[in-house]
Order: sequence, then structure tokens, then C-alpha cells
Amino acid sequence: MAPKELYELKVQLKELVDRGFVRPSVSPWGAPVLFVKKKNGTLHICVDYRDVNKVTIKNKYPLPWIDDLFDHLSGSSVFSNIDLRSGYYQVKAKEADVLKIAFSTRYGNYEFLVMPFGVTNAPAVFMDLMNRVFKEYLDQFVIIFIDDIMVYSAFEEDHARHLSMVLETLRQHQLYAKFSKCEFWLKSISFLGHVVSGKGISVDLQKIQAVVDWPRPTTVFEVHSFLGMDGYYGKFMKGFSQISTPLTRLTQKSVAFVWTPECEASF
Repeated sequence: MAPKELYELKVQLKELVDRGFVRPSVSPWGAPVLFVKKKNGTLHICVDYRDVNKVTIKNKYPLPWIDDLFDHLSGSSVFSNIDLRSGYYQVKAKEADVLKIAFSTRYGNYEFLVMPFGVTNAPAVFMDLMNRVFKEYLDQFVIIFIDDIMVYSAFEEDHARHLSMVLETLRQHQLYAKFSKCEFWLKSISFLGHVVSGKGISVDLQKIQAVVDWPRPTTVFEVHSFLGMDGYYGKFMKGFSQISTPLTRLTQKSVAFVWTPECEASF
């Protein structure tokens, strides 16, 4: 790591320890750490749990289909989005599993006492938790995708009551929201890469720009990543499957990676 990253590592490790999220470890496990740059330009510590994930029994709890969630919003005109503070960190790790989610750093080994980002079952575990917490209200005035919570209502007077019920439910289960990132009483709201309003659902323009600015793929993995992003919004593009055929062909094992004029036109 560069000196700037080592300094940031010390700062973030101290914060994690002070908040009770991690502790020094003598575990035989030790995943490597790295930094990713957030949208605001700051660095965020991440743990590479790929080796742990390879030997983890997968939790098959289903994640909802995005389109199915949006189907419930028809007829709604007012929306709120609730952002949970530190998301997964609000779930305590089982003591028997703590040694498995240890990580190694320049300044020693540590282990998480809460559910960390990057472990393969984290999304399923959190989705299961949220569905159990909000079971009574799901698809009536609440939709949830992992840690993204949207409250929706047809009328403003209903929205006040719905919001109160959702916030009270969070309080009862000791789940905490980050007020600065919550959005309330909006006529149009960004949710899961889409813009939702009383008029319907459209693509978030910032996501479109991300596709426009995407660098030309040079490997099969990069083609997969690009198609994954495009495919997410394919329903908004007429003839998407036909347009993307040259790129899709590049991902086939029997096809050599050659960037042709057809690929360029498709891209």
C-alpha cells in the first residue's frame, strides 16, 4: 500500500475497533485487505474474502426480482427512502464464525464481530432479516432490496402513517438509519438505479452516463461486466438482445477474443 493508504488503514482500523466492529485476532484465517474509492473520492477499506467464500456453504435465500418490486409501486405518488447506518454491521456475527472472517493488515490481524461486506452469504442473510422484520408491511407500502428500503404511498396523509410505522418497526428491532442519507416525502426518487415517480419508472440519467463513459473492453471479463450493466437496463432499449449479439458472442468459450467492427458498433 502507498503511504496515504497506510495512513488511512490506521485511521479506519482504529474506528472499527473503537466502534466494536473488529478486534485483534490470532485466527489461522487471514483474508487480505484493499481499498476501493467511493463516489465522493474517499477510500473505503474492503476485505477480499474469495478464499473463504469458496469453502462456504451457500445460503439459498432468494433475492427479489427488481421488476417484481417495481410492480408494487403502481398508483403511488409519494416516496421515502431509508438508508440503514453501516448496513451489515448491524448484524452480530456468531462467535463460532468470527475466526473465519479474520483479515490481515500491515498493522496486525483483526477479526470482525459483525457481518462484514464481501462474504458470500451476507446479502441473503440481510435480506432474510429485513423480510422478517417488515413481513407485515411488505408489498403494501414497503419494498426492500437487501438494505435499501422504500416506503411508498398513494396519498400524503397515508404516507405519514406508513413512515411512522416503518420507523417504529426499525426502533423496535434496534435497526438504525442514517438520517443524512435518508430521503423523505419525495414525488420522484432514485431507487436501485431507476427513477421512480407517480408517472412511472425510468432509467437514472447518471447510470446512462456511466454506460456512455464505459471504456472499451479488452478482456472477456470486462465484456461480461459491460453486458451486466447494459442488461440491467435492457428492457428500456428496443432490440437490445440483437444489438448486443456481437458482444455476447465474445463471451463464448469457443470464440477467440477479437474486437471486430461489429463489436465496436454494438459497443
